Amino acid sequence: MFVGGFVPALIFGVAVGNVLQGVPFYFDESLRPFYTGSFFGLLNPFALLCGVLSVLMLAMHGAFFLNLRTEGYLQQRARNAGKISALLSFLLFIGAGIWLHYGIDGYSLTSALAHDGPSNPHYKTVIREADAWFSNYRSFPITLLAPGVGVIAALLTFIAAKHVKTAFICSALSVVGIITTVGVSMFPFILPSSSNPGQSLLVWDSSSSQLTLFIMLAATVIFLPIILLYTAWVYRVLRGKITEQTLIKNADTAY
Repeated sequence: MFVGGFVPALIFGVAVGNVLQGVPFYFDESLRPFYTGSFFGLLNPFALLCGVLSVLMLAMHGAFFLNLRTEGYLQQRARNAGKISALLSFLLFIGAGIWLHYGIDGYSLTSALAHDGPSNPHYKTVIREADAWFSNYRSFPITLLAPGVGVIAALLTFIAAKHVKTAFICSALSVVGIITTVGVSMFPFILPSSSNPGQSLLVWDSSSSQLTLFIMLAATVIFLPIILLYTAWVYRVLRGKITEQTLIKNADTAY
């Protein structure tokens, strides 16, 4: 169970760290993608920092969910683990932001785009420049809410650890803020190319066809409410604290 939780969280963060730096790939004339890097090149210091941040961020939220659902000794252990994870998430998120600002070049779109044109990564000009990942915050100051929530909510999680519901809500807000910060910083980039910045993938040149998008919209309209309903039902069935008496009373069905 530890490996199943730790490894995906670490890989998720490492992947995000590499995307922020740009992935070494390019397209040929037939739009066939080629990867020009190596496996160990993906395990660079900034990517590993993002991987550790991802693990701590999710450990924080998981610990405070356990803090919400248990009591006694187990609750205290979960609370202590959550406090440590929250404080480290707070520090590493700020540290990653400083590193990104001063040590890593971002990507900027310098040419006009035909938003209603064909999806082709060749039809644009992109440059790498310092501080590029922070341009959206200067252009749209309201987007500063994303990193602000990520930082402040993590700190509040640490401070309010003894307040079970408040700590859980703050940890959830911190996770949302941290993940949203990545999307806000990179928009409109989805996958920057360090080998050929002009062939980076944007929102507009990596989308599916209109027909495919319509089919996915129809599927979402049908299945998303179903998923929300059965998820709400599961959480309702499993509501309440898990105590020693609960396990004794439901010895045959609790596992």
